[in-house]
Amino acid sequence: MAKLIIYQVFPRYFGNNRRNSVSNGDIEDNGTGKFNDFSGKALNAIKELGVTHIWYTGVLEHATQTDYSSYGIKSDPPELIKGKAGSPYAVKDYYDVSPDLAVSVPDRIKEFKNLLRRTRQAGLKTIIDFVPNHLARTYCSDMAPNGVEDFGSRDRRDKAFSPANNFYYLPGQSFRPPQEALIPGRKVQYTEKPAKVTGNDCFKAQPSVNDWYETIKLNYGIDYQGGNLKYFDPVPDTWHKMKAVLEYWVKLGVDGFRCDMAEMVPLEFWAWVIPQIKKIKEVLFIGEVYNPGLYESFVRRGGFDYLYDKVGLYDTLRNVICEYAPTSAISDCWKRIGSLQDNMLNFLENHDEQRIASDFFAQDPRKALPALIVSAYMHNNPFMLYSGQELGEKGMYREGFSGLDGRSSIFDYWCIDSLADWNNGGRFDGALLSAEQKELRNNYAKILNLCSQEPALYRGLFFDLMYVNMDNPYFDFSRQFAFLRKADRELLLIVVNFDAESKHVRLCIPEHAFEYLQIKPQKQWLGRDLLSGEELPFELNTQDPLPMMLPAHYGRIWKYRMEDRE
Repeated sequence: MAKLIIYQVFPRYFGNNRRNSVSNGDIEDNGTGKFNDFSGKALNAIKELGVTHIWYTGVLEHATQTDYSSYGIKSDPPELIKGKAGSPYAVKDYYDVSPDLAVSVPDRIKEFKNLLRRTRQAGLKTIIDFVPNHLARTYCSDMAPNGVEDFGSRDRRDKAFSPANNFYYLPGQSFRPPQEALIPGRKVQYTEKPAKVTGNDCFKAQPSVNDWYETIKLNYGIDYQGGNLKYFDPVPDTWHKMKAVLEYWVKLGVDGFRCDMAEMVPLEFWAWVIPQIKKIKEVLFIGEVYNPGLYESFVRRGGFDYLYDKVGLYDTLRNVICEYAPTSAISDCWKRIGSLQDNMLNFLENHDEQRIASDFFAQDPRKALPALIVSAYMHNNPFMLYSGQELGEKGMYREGFSGLDGRSSIFDYWCIDSLADWNNGGRFDGALLSAEQKELRNNYAKILNLCSQEPALYRGLFFDLMYVNMDNPYFDFSRQFAFLRKADRELLLIVVNFDAESKHVRLCIPEHAFEYLQIKPQKQWLGRDLLSGEELPFELNTQDPLPMMLPAHYGRIWKYRMEDRE
């Protein structure tokens, strides 16, 4: 058994070595990565980070400005595309993969199957996106299995809402793209009448440029303009269509789904579909849910394995790193989550968030190492790493549609230099990385590999030490954080320092910790730091605070084996 460590990666970026990318460049200018770039060597190098699962982001075919009409794939109007590459969340065919990612476009599904095979051979599992709330305005499946009808093919378009429809309509109105999306001198060729409701619940014929104007909202049987009444009996057609999509990918060999904007889809659908899919195969369902008030229902009733811990732990750790909040605020996160803690997915970066090393966040990726220890070690739930994070990727590019925002654009073709340096022409040896990048990646690997090596970290008990150290003059509750993990006869004392300077601290351990963890006070404890290898003898009791030196922007993981000294 091991803690789940998920590596999120855009294949579009991963293997792209086309340096000197140009802003707003097309695929010929800037190139793109391929499924085949994930060689056995590449996958083994990813696994060396302690990774158990790979979330291949942007796999499904989506609307793009790249023309593949010569392969029988309909081209998309540019006024409906964000960026040259297009958003991976404007899915154009739920049963196909992006032709951008194939060496041979006609063999793209075969190349993806081979990627699944190589991933399994590397001892890793595959997660892909499931985008259930919306699809591209130009959706048209040419790879659906026989007998599968396209969305909207039987809709009554004269009705704003019908439980039998796959879409919502604005009868008598024609869709108009936002003015800002129009290309000067180019006449709009796309027509949509009646207009369909836009993906972010925008019931306007002309959505704004800030809306998800390139997408259409799917109808799961809720009449939003009719008092939010629910029509779930009989089971809506959209439910059956989306169940068929999930079945297709599970049978193809996928091991899990990251479900985009899961809270915008009725809970009742998830409670209906997830148990049925899990009967085929025990796949993971990870929900992008931001409303803490929905967590319990989406786990207990909806059947999700994990939900994003974004508005709790992520936001708190970001504020701690940036010195907007004290480390003591971290304790509030697990207290609010309660019994759902094991169902939360922790992360410090993903494609929606700014890069840690960016000018908009911490500037220095090393500042996140104590947060990494906390996020990965505090409980038994999984941790997610975003490709390039372990290399200190800054995300400070003007890719095109995305602009300079400290994120790695999901809309544009681009070469990410840190990944290209690590790739080193397919060698994946990191020879082109700087000394600082190599050290950072080694620290990530060291920290994350302990998640599978130490039972206390993946199935152990947890005890927060902050409450007893709030008045401790030798411990700064605003910049240090400490807790205990215990499994069987092994105890881990974990102390981190968010400060830019090393600190000598003295840590108090309360009597309740000994009772809760069922450990005995020890007169002579020889603790070994799992990160540095240093050994330090000290007493473990309730009277004498434990003295130690904490390095800057790092931590200590002191391991104690109780059988060593009774």
